[in-house]
Amino acid sequence: MKIEFPVTLTAADSESRIIAGRIVQWDSQGNTSAGATVFKPNSIDFSNNTKLLLEHNRTQPIGKMMEWSQDETGITASFKIANTTAGSDALIEASTGLRDNFSVGVMVDAWENQDGVMAITASKLVEVSLVTDGAIPGAVVEKVAASENIENSESTDSEKTNEGETKVSDAVSEATTATEAVEAAKVEASAPKPVAYTAPRSPIVSAGSYLEHSIKAAMGNDESRQYVRAADDTSTNTGLTLAPHMAEFVTTSIDGRPAVDAISSGVLPSSGMSFTIPKLTTAPTIDSNSTEGEALGGTEMASSYITVDVKKAAGLQTISWELLDRSSPLFYDELIRELNYAYAKATDNAVTDALTTSGTLASTQAATIAGLKAYIAKEVPAAYAAAGKFARNLVLNTSWWETVIGAEDGSNRPLFTASNPQNNPGNVSGQSIVGTVMGLNTFVDPHMTVTTKIDDSAYIIAPEAFTFYEAPKTTLQVQALANGRLQVAVYGYYAIAAKVGGGVRRFNLT
Repeated sequence: MKIEFPVTLTAADSESRIIAGRIVQWDSQGNTSAGATVFKPNSIDFSNNTKLLLEHNRTQPIGKMMEWSQDETGITASFKIANTTAGSDALIEASTGLRDNFSVGVMVDAWENQDGVMAITASKLVEVSLVTDGAIPGAVVEKVAASENIENSESTDSEKTNEGETKVSDAVSEATTATEAVEAAKVEASAPKPVAYTAPRSPIVSAGSYLEHSIKAAMGNDESRQYVRAADDTSTNTGLTLAPHMAEFVTTSIDGRPAVDAISSGVLPSSGMSFTIPKLTTAPTIDSNSTEGEALGGTEMASSYITVDVKKAAGLQTISWELLDRSSPLFYDELIRELNYAYAKATDNAVTDALTTSGTLASTQAATIAGLKAYIAKEVPAAYAAAGKFARNLVLNTSWWETVIGAEDGSNRPLFTASNPQNNPGNVSGQSIVGTVMGLNTFVDPHMTVTTKIDDSAYIIAPEAFTFYEAPKTTLQVQALANGRLQVAVYGYYAIAAKVGGGVRRFNLT
């Protein structure tokens, strides 16, 4: 989790090489990656030997905390800046206001949910960073003047400051140094806890980077484990959900499932491996010829239930650590794409299997354009009569697509690819798998197991007749194997309800 708390700071002259200011403002609410967040008073333990980093980059330390103090409003600290190029640049950037905010990184030990606000009550300081932008306005500015050798300054010099400037007590720094070794050992021995930064700088910004850190976590990388744990934590901190970053991984956004798109859709119940749907078995009737004083006629409605089984679609990829170590970061994005495509294909095939098993076999027709026209003309009204709903969709395999694209009139003019043909019967393009044929939304399904124009090579569908229920998102799982390899799996839960078999009309070859 990452939380940003800004403060405008002031750098002293380049000889003293000191940057100081308010690094935390108590009870100052900010909108961070953890949602609305505040630090409660005295919620940060300064037991670590704290370094000043540049933009939370651990490979770019630019200084070290020399002194700090806290009061009822927040924490103030001063940092000795290293005599390096990056340190000198940081002094200039801070003094000119180019990079003039502090951001603290802490290990969160305890927090409370206060009306949707994450209130941190206990944490350990990991680092402080000099950053460009912050999230919370109104922090107090502290201006510090210090000598080049702050440790050997005269006590009188330590207490004196320029007019309008404040010097933080050396006693606090000495106490921190005395307890540093003991507290550092305690931190090293503690169980891993979520990392919180005062700026939203998680390396997990896409499905590929989520997979990368999941793999690294499985290989023992504690930082990646914390990032993944924070990303998966949706029970306490809704701000840690990865919905904006994991859009490629949400099943409802997966492209290339024509059969799924051609039927209706619903959200799978949150629990259970089966569920029931009420179904009308006998429709009520009304007697339209009742006479005065005659008893009420007609018949009553009767219903039953459809039991729908929940199933799992899962894909597995086994890869070597060497491949991961030597691969570009783009490898992870490609792996996610391929696993998602495999998931889409599997669930789409499940729908076409259900259409074949529970749909109604149509009257026989020839495998020609004339036969397709006769199939549509006859079965669309039949689907309406059976389901009471209009058949709006047509699913074809790629062999039928070829036939439709190549269809011509008596003058060898294309029927479905011309811009404005006379008596236009529809529009099917070689550039898109969605078009129209005789008023039906036409989906070309490359996943169908039937690849020629035979039985079950096409389906006319009233969408309400079948429903595809799916869990909100698929799940990524990574497991390290004992043989030096890793297994990456993607799985999700779904169910298919065949509500009215007569609402789906399966092509039947003469």
